Amino acid sequence: MKKILVLGAGMVAGAHVQYLLEQPDFHVTVASRTVRKAQEIVGDHPRGEARALDITDDSALGEAVAEHDLAVSLLPFVYHPIVARHCVERGRHMVTTSYVKDEMAALDGAARTAGVILLNEIGVDPGIDHMTAMRVINEVKRRGGRVASFTSWCGGLPAPEANDNPFGYKFSWSPRGVLLAGKNSALYLHDGGEVFIPGDELFRHRWDVPVDIEGTTATLEGYPNRNSLPYATTYGIEGVSDMFRGTLRNRGWCQIMSKVLELGYLGEEERDDLAGRTFADLTAELAGGAATAGGGGVEVPGVGSVLDARARVREKLDLAADSLEFSAMDWLGLFDEDPLPISRGAAVDVLTARMLERMSYGPRERDMLVLKHEFIAEYPGFKERVTSTMIDFGVPGGFSSMNRTVGLPAAIGARMILEGKIHATGVQVPVVPEIYEPVLVELENLGIHFSETWEGLD
Repeated sequence: MKKILVLGAGMVAGAHVQYLLEQPDFHVTVASRTVRKAQEIVGDHPRGEARALDITDDSALGEAVAEHDLAVSLLPFVYHPIVARHCVERGRHMVTTSYVKDEMAALDGAARTAGVILLNEIGVDPGIDHMTAMRVINEVKRRGGRVASFTSWCGGLPAPEANDNPFGYKFSWSPRGVLLAGKNSALYLHDGGEVFIPGDELFRHRWDVPVDIEGTTATLEGYPNRNSLPYATTYGIEGVSDMFRGTLRNRGWCQIMSKVLELGYLGEEERDDLAGRTFADLTAELAGGAATAGGGGVEVPGVGSVLDARARVREKLDLAADSLEFSAMDWLGLFDEDPLPISRGAAVDVLTARMLERMSYGPRERDMLVLKHEFIAEYPGFKERVTSTMIDFGVPGGFSSMNRTVGLPAAIGARMILEGKIHATGVQVPVVPEIYEPVLVELENLGIHFSETWEGLD
């Protein structure tokens, strides 16, 4: 019986744990600071166990890792290197769905020496995006060609019938992570030149992206996702003229979030003066007014009158009262006299709580995961355009698409490691056929489908 430790019981743990418990030779321990959440996921399965664990208790974490054959970290990314260090020291394998950061990459040599694999980026983005890209890239090479241009889009969105708020978005994974990703700078290749986008300008760089969804062509919007350049090397397509990875949202998200960012609601500075304050009060302060404890307005020095939060925001952001951005903030309740949901934290934490309250999925609503790659392949004498697409929907009353498309690849990877079907050691991502080919086949068997079209170009 192989023993697996799953760290974290959040929004993408359910399908992952269920898949592992369906394997007859696995015992799965789900460890979370809140044991109730872990228990809800494990249920009464005879090979499942829920355990309370404080990830900041280094000794307890090390002991938990030592008791198992493999650890899966579904924690915030900052904890992955800590878990990885314990795995290396105790000769245990590890799986995560997050990007490889410098701290993780630095463990490669030690992991190889220990004979363990630290398999990262095996979720959906990153994860399925890598695997479906590599399948096409290697096929192009097999046919004697080269990839000259690569563009990739990915996003988790409400299904069309559930898209019913001005933001065009609902949360199916870490809300704080979604919001703070909007402050990342971006770097990509276009026509052979590097294009850098500062974080505070990210939402201003957006493009329409047509996607066929359930027989209808929908126009989504996309914007750059972090640094795309290293993936030319990761994918083995150095020399491409275009290398771009982007995030997909429904139209309007970028326009609205650009102003939310400008207003200051993505601020991360911790503050302890939120008790007794209202949304209108904090919004007015962020817009440039002096705080008034619980008063819902701001005194404007030299004017001698009180301007409400609406007027101050319109002035700061140069917005009309009927603009999309202002209407979205109004719908979210940022001008309301409701008390703030926290007494201590950052502005982004206030926004996160409000968005979770008003932008979460209902019990029968579907989410949707859209992944679209576009390649230009060059061969002697001709070119091809290759499009690879995945459209996946959540199951009403069951697991969300985000839950499945993040959790299942990681679960399949963990199973393959423990079954001895992955032999690589060190810090790895799923870009080699040994990993991605069987994972994609298993995902197809689980109902996560991919389609490819190949068309010649003049």
